[in-house]
Amino acid sequence: MSQQKLSIQLNCPLPKLDFDVITLGHGSGGVLTHRLLDTGVFNILKNDLLNEQHDGAILNFNGPVAFTTDSYVVTPIFFPGGNIGELAVNGSINDLAMCGAVPEYLSLSFILEEGLRMDEFWEVLVGIKKASDASGVPIVTGDTKVVERGKGDKVFINTTGLGRIHPKANIHANRVKPGDKILVSGPVAQHGVAILSVRQGLEFETTITSDTQPLHTQVIRLLDELGEDVRFLRDPTRGGVATVLNELATQSGHGVEIIQKDIPVSEQVEGACELLGLDPLYVANEGIFIAVVAEHKANDALSILKSFDASSSIIGNVTQEHPRQVIQHSRIGGRRIVSMLPGEQLPRIC
Repeated sequence: MSQQKLSIQLNCPLPKLDFDVITLGHGSGGVLTHRLLDTGVFNILKNDLLNEQHDGAILNFNGPVAFTTDSYVVTPIFFPGGNIGELAVNGSINDLAMCGAVPEYLSLSFILEEGLRMDEFWEVLVGIKKASDASGVPIVTGDTKVVERGKGDKVFINTTGLGRIHPKANIHANRVKPGDKILVSGPVAQHGVAILSVRQGLEFETTITSDTQPLHTQVIRLLDELGEDVRFLRDPTRGGVATVLNELATQSGHGVEIIQKDIPVSEQVEGACELLGLDPLYVANEGIFIAVVAEHKANDALSILKSFDASSSIIGNVTQEHPRQVIQHSRIGGRRIVSMLPGEQLPRIC
């Protein structure tokens, strides 16, 4: 993407690029490193804490804190609906939200490969800035390293997140009870199919885009209104919905039943999965979550989620039957065991 277009996205001018590509000198700690950080990272991502340009940040917290860290190695780094930078910001925000936390701060570290085009790095930075601003969660510290050509894959990102636990949150699998309802906050399998379509050069009648987005606003609303009746939260990233439901069954000791016709899958994604021989339940997501809610509050929870995404749905329930197993009721009336993904269906998905 051109510098002009990136400047328009940020609504501010960007500095002229001194180099066309990342060089080993940009990781030396010397003049080139400082030029890269000053004109790129600090200039684009600037905020009061990051502007101190320290190796750490001094933060204030009261009460219990959630802490998460994750690394992002997705290929390609640009895909329909986002890029690796947006994915990294949203991913760590969502990991905090699934703990029942209100995200407050992020750290951000890059491993850049020698030869990465500088305009691509700038575009990743702009994606990070947009995601950070949209979520209201600032990046307050970080690190940048450069590895030799062939020792990386353009750019890897690590993010660490901190957030205060919501005062009404009590999110634990051991609180799940038979009769509780299982909800999904939006259509499944969008991200994985979007990535795969780019890798394989597939063309569909409608462009399938990644669902990457921050989820903390939805979770905070659930917790504000329903409190401890929200028993379990998890975002179905690698391994998809099937893996999360199996983790729920194993950790709670209960059975899980889901209804296939109630699981929201867009027509385009469902068609792509049929074409590629994929089960949407096992495909990665980056912008939805699974919630287990007390039965008497399930409809209230659904109303809240539908105010964000009309395709949100109650997809099943927790049961005393078939402990530690997930059973799906098919559209034609059959039943099948939904096991955990035995291997990696789609590598390098996030």
